[in-house]
Amino acid sequence: MYEVVVGINIGIFILLALSLNIITGYAGQPSLGHAAFFGIGAYTAAIMTAKLGYNFWLTLPCSAVTAGLIGALLGLVSLRVRNDFLAITTIGINFVTVAIFQYTPYFGASFGLGVERPQLFGQEMGNMHFLVLIVALIVLLCLFCRRIEKSWLGLALGGIRNNEEAAASIGINVNMFKIIAFTIGTALAGLTGAIYAHHMTFIYSSDFAFVTSISILSMIVIGGMGTIRGTVTGAIILGIIPELFRFMSDYRMLLYGGLLVLMMRFQPEGLLGDNSFLWRQFKGLYSRYRLRQGLESGKGGAASDG
Repeated sequence: MYEVVVGINIGIFILLALSLNIITGYAGQPSLGHAAFFGIGAYTAAIMTAKLGYNFWLTLPCSAVTAGLIGALLGLVSLRVRNDFLAITTIGINFVTVAIFQYTPYFGASFGLGVERPQLFGQEMGNMHFLVLIVALIVLLCLFCRRIEKSWLGLALGGIRNNEEAAASIGINVNMFKIIAFTIGTALAGLTGAIYAHHMTFIYSSDFAFVTSISILSMIVIGGMGTIRGTVTGAIILGIIPELFRFMSDYRMLLYGGLLVLMMRFQPEGLLGDNSFLWRQFKGLYSRYRLRQGLESGKGGAASDG
């Protein structure tokens, strides 16, 4: 069961990393407060089930919509501020959100908020049920992100990431696509928060603090920003490290910070980014393998003709 719980925690971070990758990786908008929307989704779901008596499955879309709407407001803010100023703004949003959760009695204040385990076919959902649900969502989200990459939305976001002025000059509605990216990314974070709240059965404001935002950002930077494979890989690596090095748990953020500095200095594309060393080596090996297969097929065809 320990392995299942670890798998659930890593799966939750994969979902969060993929959602942030839409904002930062695809659209190039710096966001250092993603945990705030994770928390908004978690508290929305917790209040709907614990205080209002709604069904768990109804809280999932409601949490996504709530976080997405607030994320759209952040998208509007991003139209006025850019780069470092936007990053600082998202940090502020994270601190304000945590403070609201921590000092508002309706949200449980510093005591936190209890949540009951949801029911599935009349039985309480166990860890294995949550693991299956999360894996299914990861697969769907990866397919969704792949669809974005191949669509006009992905091309527009890529143009905004590279150069907003150039994108606007060729007719891309920069403002609209920025808001779309923030809305989608934060809505997915809110959906993940709803699952997290019901899996943990108890949430605190500290669960969604600034350090969580840094952890999520570290995953996409280390893995390879703007790619699905890199984002998933980064989330798995940084999700497993705390379990392997529990004796260093007090120094986790120091480790994350050190990894970020090293990656930005020596491998800014991440481990599996499009232009990273490892990815270039992999593509080279794959190309040689395909070439060898083609040569062997050609020899076989020539021999049969002879």
